[in-house]
Amino acid sequence: MRLAAKGFTAILSIITIGAALSLPASPVFAADESNSKNVTEDEIVRALAPPPKKPLTRGLSIAPQADPAPSAAETKLIQSVRGRATRSLSSTEREEIASAAKDKPNIDLEITFDYNSANISAKSMASVQALGRALTSPDLKGSTFVVAGHTDAAGTEAYNQDLSERRADSIKRYLVDKYRIAATDLVTVGYGKSKLKDPSQPMAEVNRRVQVVNMENKTTASK
Repeated sequence: MRLAAKGFTAILSIITIGAALSLPASPVFAADESNSKNVTEDEIVRALAPPPKKPLTRGLSIAPQADPAPSAAETKLIQSVRGRATRSLSSTEREEIASAAKDKPNIDLEITFDYNSANISAKSMASVQALGRALTSPDLKGSTFVVAGHTDAAGTEAYNQDLSERRADSIKRYLVDKYRIAATDLVTVGYGKSKLKDPSQPMAEVNRRVQVVNMENKTTASK
């Protein structure tokens, strides 16, 4: 009976080891790997660069289409908020900026922050540095950019509004200090929890992000 029991135990051990070897890798490692990817400088430049002009066609008298320029109202809006403190913007001005920005070259960067904080998370620092290099590249340098901060849905509207403004300011401060980008070329605005990236998961980390929009290309930003 003891020999039979030992034999059964040995067989059971072999089956258990075989099953363990056949299991897929732990999903924790897969999640860590997916979160380690940061946006590159080239990706940011391509997303924020104005669309190229359409070439002339021989034999046709159609004028070439220029890059989409901001309307007079948009230019006036941007000029009125350049150099303004983030928290000085009214709710009306914030919505006007959002409306003007919706059709402009933009990129939604998952620059995350420590929970309940305006401190840039360590895993997002590479993306912030890529953003700094991109905004100082010849293709983008001198443009006016909106840097919009967003939070998740935790907390009150007032708290999240303040937090999103501090997060936008945190990015601006880093770009100005480390990459010598003119402060007036970065318009910071906070939207709190009003514009969640993933409304189906309002508490998700993906909602704690920064969006960058090229409002005026470098040929019109200084006018």
